[in-house]
Amino acid sequence: MRSLDDIREEYEFLEGDERYRLLIELGRDLEEMPDALKTDATLVRGCSAAVWVYPTGEGDKLHFLADSNAAITKGIVALVIAAVQDRPAVEVAQMDVTAALEPFDLKNQLSSNRTQGVPNMIALVQEHAQRIAAQ
Repeated sequence: MRSLDDIREEYEFLEGDERYRLLIELGRDLEEMPDALKTDATLVRGCSAAVWVYPTGEGDKLHFLADSNAAITKGIVALVIAAVQDRPAVEVAQMDVTAALEPFDLKNQLSSNRTQGVPNMIALVQEHAQRIAAQ
């Protein structure tokens, strides 16, 4: 998975539809999430499309599998995951993921329907990080 900084660099050079294409590409590049993990327990609430996030990390390093049934939403999921993937739980627990995503200006680039679940995704990831960090 590409780093959030690498993605941001490319994103800043693009406009309009090219940004949508990049998001779709990022979603396609997500690690495959088995259908068996796409359950009610892994479903992120509040998203206009179905979004699933499942933690798989070992030790204190976080790793997530994620998927969505909508291409652009899956790209947004990929951005959130890129911000935290394979980082120490302590770091993610204290991280301002929302601020890390601000350069993408998602609220102005996408409809509110597409971004309404982002805070819930971030909360889910950070709650998991806090549980791991506390162990």
